[in-house]
Amino acid sequence: MIRSFLSSASSWQDDSLTSPVSRLAIIGIGLIGSSIARAAKDHSACETICLYDGSADVRARAGEIGLGEIADTVTACVKDADLIILCTPVGVMGEIAEAMAPALKSGAIVSDVGSVKSAVQEAVAPHIPEGVHFIAGHPIAGTEKSGPDAGFASLFEGRWCIITPPDEHEDEASVQTLTKFWEALGSTVEVMSVSRHDRVLAITSHLPHLIAFNIVGTAHDLESVTEGEVVKFSAGGFRDFTRIAASDPVMWRDVFLNNKEAVLEMLGRFNEDLSALQRAIRWGDGEQLRSFFDRSRGIRKSIIDAGQDTADDDFGRGKPSSK
Repeated sequence: MIRSFLSSASSWQDDSLTSPVSRLAIIGIGLIGSSIARAAKDHSACETICLYDGSADVRARAGEIGLGEIADTVTACVKDADLIILCTPVGVMGEIAEAMAPALKSGAIVSDVGSVKSAVQEAVAPHIPEGVHFIAGHPIAGTEKSGPDAGFASLFEGRWCIITPPDEHEDEASVQTLTKFWEALGSTVEVMSVSRHDRVLAITSHLPHLIAFNIVGTAHDLESVTEGEVVKFSAGGFRDFTRIAASDPVMWRDVFLNNKEAVLEMLGRFNEDLSALQRAIRWGDGEQLRSFFDRSRGIRKSIIDAGQDTADDDFGRGKPSSK
């Protein structure tokens, strides 16, 4: 990991009362992009914000709700920006980088929020002009909602944000600027290599989503269970799977296609463990099942102890409707 500069760096608030960046450009005005705009305003993380989205309807809505200046083209949005954050599906980031490259000013920082880093690095970096710094990033935050109205300023508070500078990064100041920006939004920044990020996220995020998509689809397709019964009798576990499976299908399609090696590796390990559980159930090996479940329960406790979730009953969702 590339961590040396962080050990002596204090939070941005301690270093200066000025904003980490002057002009911020956000490309893609969905949940993450609109949340960054709201958080940056609330925490004075920049002086001005300009946003662009490929959808005219989304641009219009972003203007209506006052997220910032709205540009009609990607080049107009990034012109004079100190920090540009790509908040689009991973599959189109290379095309966007190529389009905006001529308008980037020297010294600008380009980053992103994609949950895959190797593919983004390969797609975006070749289009970044000399004198402009590309530092891929990934805030570990989100919901199943999408669109400019879905964002909220507190989305990143108390959450991790991973940034993955190139291995031979010569401008430590730009890494520190990006770190201060995310700290201003309430995140704790972790710096790691691209390959490590993709393997870690494959097991902590990508595989769980794949399982959720699959189990919800399987339940729907079972001939012995109608769709109405699946909905009516959804227990807590299945209900949580449906929440995850409601995530943006375009975004997740791009994630799996662009992180396939790490996902397939983790899927192979998962299948091996699932086969072991299958054998334990078949042969009535209750001790193996209990041991496995005890270990899993301990992991859940460690997540709560780390402040990454709450131990409140039913996660605060309350009882199902009687309708």
